Amino acid sequence: MTIKSTSYTAALLASLLLPAIALPVGAFAQTQAPAGGPSATSQPKAPAAKPTSMTERVEQHITDLHTQLHITPAQQTEWDQFAQVMRENAKDMNQALEQRGAGFASMNAAENMQSWAQIAQQHAQDMQKLATAFQALYGSMSDDQKKNADVVFRAHGDHPAHKKG
Repeated sequence: MTIKSTSYTAALLASLLLPAIALPVGAFAQTQAPAGGPSATSQPKAPAAKPTSMTERVEQHITDLHTQLHITPAQQTEWDQFAQVMRENAKDMNQALEQRGAGFASMNAAENMQSWAQIAQQHAQDMQKLATAFQALYGSMSDDQKKNADVVFRAHGDHPAHKKG
């Protein structure tokens, strides 16, 4: 199979790698209902428009995660540092994917393999930066917030790709 477009390559790799860089995909599925639960008189919300660019997806993920983790004003500094690492990781990965896509048509098999290895190495480095930034945020959380964060992040492990077969 050949990939004919750089944007397709970037989109494919972003869909595979970005959720792990920007935190668990499962975190999106763990949105919580308001404290009182849905009201019988509330109108159904129109579905939000799906973000189209990587930047929009990352910003939406940051917004959703901020809400899910119940970040307090006192935790905002740690949160901002964590969110900035997510943004930088996404930007760096996008650049790596664009670079790979730009040279893809002329890569031989060995270069193709090396390109994937470089992306995987960058992903590992980005995850380490993200884990370090998250540790500071997690340390500032209340016990209830930590329990909630554990649930949000554990949900990622429920993803079919992570289950042993």
